[in-house]
Amino acid sequence: MDQTVDEIPAEVPAPVTSSHEDRPLPGGRTDTFRHPVWVRIGHWINATAVIVLLMSGANILLAHPHLYWGLKSTFAEPWLDIPTIPDWLLLPQGRDLATARRWHFFFAWLFVINGLVWLAFAFLTRRFQTRLWPTTTDLKGFWPSVKKHARLHFPKDGEARAYNVIQKLTYAAMVLVVLPMMLITGLSMSPGFNAIGGVLLELMGGRQSARTLHFISANLILLFLLVHVGLVIWTGLANNMRAMITGWFVIEPSKEEADRE
Repeated sequence: MDQTVDEIPAEVPAPVTSSHEDRPLPGGRTDTFRHPVWVRIGHWINATAVIVLLMSGANILLAHPHLYWGLKSTFAEPWLDIPTIPDWLLLPQGRDLATARRWHFFFAWLFVINGLVWLAFAFLTRRFQTRLWPTTTDLKGFWPSVKKHARLHFPKDGEARAYNVIQKLTYAAMVLVVLPMMLITGLSMSPGFNAIGGVLLELMGGRQSARTLHFISANLILLFLLVHVGLVIWTGLANNMRAMITGWFVIEPSKEEADRE
């Protein structure tokens, strides 16, 4: 007897798999998805903006290469004298304050807008809370992590899936302290912004203090950038660059897993 339409069994749907699930590779390695597209785009915009800001900021600084504290420039007793900076580190090359200010202001706003968008995504997707914010367990492992870093030991196995406590603390400090300080001190030096709300300049202790704090913030960002790039190269340039371009990062098998192969 023929089956009716209602009696014909429905096809069992294939299990839904995520396109971001781990992918096995030869040799016991694993391809794991590390960075969503908004992280990668934000990263490269920030990288470009920071380089332009540092180079144009250096050109602006050289218009008066001395730093002070307070309200006045005590020319005879600067807090710090800035040495000569090679032209190839300046944007534009050579002394050009007007052009340097235009580069600096444009990329400063690009940096701020991109940072706010990135931060909004980071909190809405809970990436900041789950991947960047250190847990109590992370903090308890701070000194062991310091010892590993001192020995230049950086895991490439499953431990590399998550940021270590030093990375988390550094990223949190940059996002919550250094970058806001850079923004606030920059705004407090803007005559246009002072006309709207000059309270920032008072909070900074005067224009010269704001300028000095802006310089310190810039150097903290430069230090972070140098260490970051150095570790990217040291821990595997090709793998790290691939992760920040495609999102995929290769995990090596642990010693125990390799021994079982």
